[in-house]
Amino acid sequence: MGLCAVWLGTSPPFPDFDWHSLQGQITLQCNEGSVAMFYGALGYMGFLAALSFTVAFLARKLPGAFNEAKLITFSMLVFCSVWVSFVPTYLSTKGKYTVAVQVFSILASSAGLLGCLFIPKCYIMIARPGLNTKDHLMEINQDPRLLPNNITLGYTVYENIIHPRVTYDAVLDLVPSAQETIPNYKCGRENNPVAALEASETDISIDVSTLLSTYKIPQLHPFLRHFQFSNASTGGGDLGENTGDLAADLDIVNVMVLPNRSIQSVKVGSIERQASGEIKFTIHQEAIVWSRWSKQMPPYSRCTQSCLPGHLKVALEGKPICCYACAPCGEGTISTLEDADHCTKCPEDQHPNMDHTRCIPKTITFLSYEDTLGIVLVFSALSLSLLTLLILGIFLKYINTPIVKANNRDLTYVLLVSLLFSFFSSLLFIGQPRRVTCLLRQTAFSTIFSVAVSSVLAKTITVVVAFMATKPGNRMRKWLGKGLANSVVILCSSVQMGLCAIWLGISPPFPDSDWHSLQGQITLQCNEGSVAMFYGSLGYLGFLAAFSFTVAFLARKLPGAFNEAKLITFSMLVFCSVWVSFVPTYLSTKGKYTVAVQVFSILASSAGLLGCLFIPKCYIIIARPGLNTKDHLMIKN
Repeated sequence: MGLCAVWLGTSPPFPDFDWHSLQGQITLQCNEGSVAMFYGALGYMGFLAALSFTVAFLARKLPGAFNEAKLITFSMLVFCSVWVSFVPTYLSTKGKYTVAVQVFSILASSAGLLGCLFIPKCYIMIARPGLNTKDHLMEINQDPRLLPNNITLGYTVYENIIHPRVTYDAVLDLVPSAQETIPNYKCGRENNPVAALEASETDISIDVSTLLSTYKIPQLHPFLRHFQFSNASTGGGDLGENTGDLAADLDIVNVMVLPNRSIQSVKVGSIERQASGEIKFTIHQEAIVWSRWSKQMPPYSRCTQSCLPGHLKVALEGKPICCYACAPCGEGTISTLEDADHCTKCPEDQHPNMDHTRCIPKTITFLSYEDTLGIVLVFSALSLSLLTLLILGIFLKYINTPIVKANNRDLTYVLLVSLLFSFFSSLLFIGQPRRVTCLLRQTAFSTIFSVAVSSVLAKTITVVVAFMATKPGNRMRKWLGKGLANSVVILCSSVQMGLCAIWLGISPPFPDSDWHSLQGQITLQCNEGSVAMFYGSLGYLGFLAAFSFTVAFLARKLPGAFNEAKLITFSMLVFCSVWVSFVPTYLSTKGKYTVAVQVFSILASSAGLLGCLFIPKCYIIIARPGLNTKDHLMIKN
């Protein structure tokens, strides 16, 4: 309750709109005000649940017919499980489903407590009434093996009779903390009464109030519903009716005692009855004259301090209009006046300052070559490109060696060149988006990668066909040669090029601006045009990679000194892992970091192919030339 009071006092929840989470929808929701207080309240509830679970778990083996420790342990386990899974689910949902997640968690945790704690008891009361008796309780209390001598199980019944002497005695029983009527006696079991509800006569009620006020115990009485207005100028005549309604109009007079002991009276307001039955209360603040000789501060006529700029007034249900809460302006809005009734939305190219008191221009951002992130990505792309050129030079220098000629030398060169261009294609994603770069970046990346993956697939198929053709009478012999490999590369790449042509024809990418993803920033980016075509081209690449991985995995145990199936299996595993993790990461990032994720995925997957397929071969060519001979190949076979 204290946390909630602080929450409501500092930054209470208020109705709000979510304009951006779901495209094409405006979600009406409750803004929690202070996120820290929201999670603080959840955390405190989790702390209590964890503490209850721990204590109940430690006490689960204590004896006793009505020992609830086991039930509490299981119920708290269910409760904690629901709310631990609530946090990530709550953070990952948007719109009205966020509220649905919280409602489901409330129902599930409450149902867990209800079912675990009370269903077994109801079963005993209905189906096993023999266990629900006082004799059963006394049997526990009288057995020293079950309970120590200083602990008993029992119950107490409280009664109250409307009689002066009995009422006073009941109050004295309520005040002390023991069963003896001894005021301020603190030994024994302690009680903390919240309030006293009584309906005694006036004299008795006044005496009860005097006693209860000593112990700070609130008193509730039915006569508090009724009130009376008294007019002192007419000798104290009653101007109220039995129902508490106003029987006459009243003037509000400001009475001030002057230094010469004279009295000055000025009318500053009125209370008037209306035809509708309502009461009109009027006060003229400027007519009130406060004594300059009084050392007391003038009374404050409102329940709260004025709302500062950057906040707005929020009406409190059941409170007068002068009692309101102050809530900070929502995202994208400001207020420049005190006690503002509403906040004003900033223009689209501006955003509020930290205090939400004025609008300031948004900054324009994109993944540039001057950014630290951009510099790192460019350096990585150039370094990997130089490494690819170095490997290509090594293969050209040792062009006639067995390890270079094995498994279609032309496919090796096609793969190295396509990897080189894939590293260069990542540079199209860096810098300010323009129409040409937006058209080229995705289509170039998709086409180049399809050539690279098709080359790997062709290598894998070549290995399988070569070993199948060694069997006598096998018809696969006619497929041996460069024709099959070239056909695979051309066919698979043509499909991707066709997809890109359709993409550019129906809904090509174009330069765009993202005004809302990052607060205070306008992100320049390339709009992909057709999201379906974007994920379609990625899906086709994934299909080629998965197919290559499957074929290489099945062929990994084929004999041969230069069988690339194992290398292709591992390289495709790295490739698929990078792009499987790309999709959720791409969808969860915003702004220029979305582009950085795709550039990193291009570099990582290309580097995986380069490292897994060619680094082992370069090691043999340079460090182990004795293995790169025809004699070694014949011995191995």
